[in-house]
Amino acid sequence: MEQLEQQQAETLGAIAEAATPEAVEAIRVAALGKQGWVSALLKTLGGMSPEQRQSEGPKIHAAREAVTAALAERKGALEAAALDARLAAETVDLSLPAPEAPKGSVHPVSQVMDELAEIFADMGFAVASGPEIEDDWHNFTALNMPETHPARAMHDTFYFPDKDAEGRAMLLRTHTSPVQIRAMLKQGAPLRVIAPGRVYRSDSDATHTPMFHQIEGLVIDKGIHLGHLKWTLETFLKAFFERDDIVLRLRPSYFPFTEPSVEVDVGYTVVNGKRVVGGGGDVENGGWMEVLGSGMVNRRVIEFGGLDPDQWQGFAFGTGVDRLAMLKYGMDDLRAFFDGDVRWLQHYGFGALDVPTLSGGVGVKA
Repeated sequence: MEQLEQQQAETLGAIAEAATPEAVEAIRVAALGKQGWVSALLKTLGGMSPEQRQSEGPKIHAAREAVTAALAERKGALEAAALDARLAAETVDLSLPAPEAPKGSVHPVSQVMDELAEIFADMGFAVASGPEIEDDWHNFTALNMPETHPARAMHDTFYFPDKDAEGRAMLLRTHTSPVQIRAMLKQGAPLRVIAPGRVYRSDSDATHTPMFHQIEGLVIDKGIHLGHLKWTLETFLKAFFERDDIVLRLRPSYFPFTEPSVEVDVGYTVVNGKRVVGGGGDVENGGWMEVLGSGMVNRRVIEFGGLDPDQWQGFAFGTGVDRLAMLKYGMDDLRAFFDGDVRWLQHYGFGALDVPTLSGGVGVKA
């Protein structure tokens, strides 16, 4: 705890002296990012005894709240000062004419959602949806996440203060996986669905935002095995990136809701300094990048879905829609997706008639 107090004091001092929003962001990452010292302390709670957790937990959470509040206050002050300076320096010419032919465009996320739906519909998948305000049973428990799982911690999940009628905690869903449970309970088996939608986590940097988009896939049937999963993902990625030289690499991993679990890497090559999906992944000017998490549905999850795991098997996969859009269309900052900058949308947006079709090309852009 002495080390905690020292780190907290040093962090608060650094925040007070930060002169730019970039400096504040660097301090936030060092303290609250995935590898930050506060996050590291929060992860230790799962290994503590109940007595230790009751004693040390409030101290760690208090440090997190203090750092979070100081970061928000300092960032707000710096942004307000920058805005005042900008307003003092800028002028607006109100006599400029309006655009002659203003027109809207389809956001890249909406376009990629349509592309994914078109691809998976051709493979026999239906589109399923679920509530964005979810209870912790569907979001965590039914997906085989124990009470001590780090994903349940406040630093990842946006919880509501009130509980539902059954006494379950309410939250903004952290992934689209709860739709798996709802689909199994409602439709039974066999089942073949995708679940695209918005999800929420407490994170923000160039590749993470508090709200982002995921797509989840689920297949439940008899005799399903890992080979079916690999074929499905390979077919999907070839259609999405519109290349036949897509090479996948499956790496063993761990997710509570799948067993076995695999991370899926796709090979890329470097063209003009940028990564382009395609190629073997082991060439001199390329490599591998992770694009998907997947695996065979855990027996307990199938049971929670109201099905007999001795009769039914399945696989599931999930990936970020925004990340797929970045890879396919060459975007380098996820935060720009939500800035509302018309110039960005004019550059990356799609025309209303750019409807994805497998015959005409899912990625045709006007």
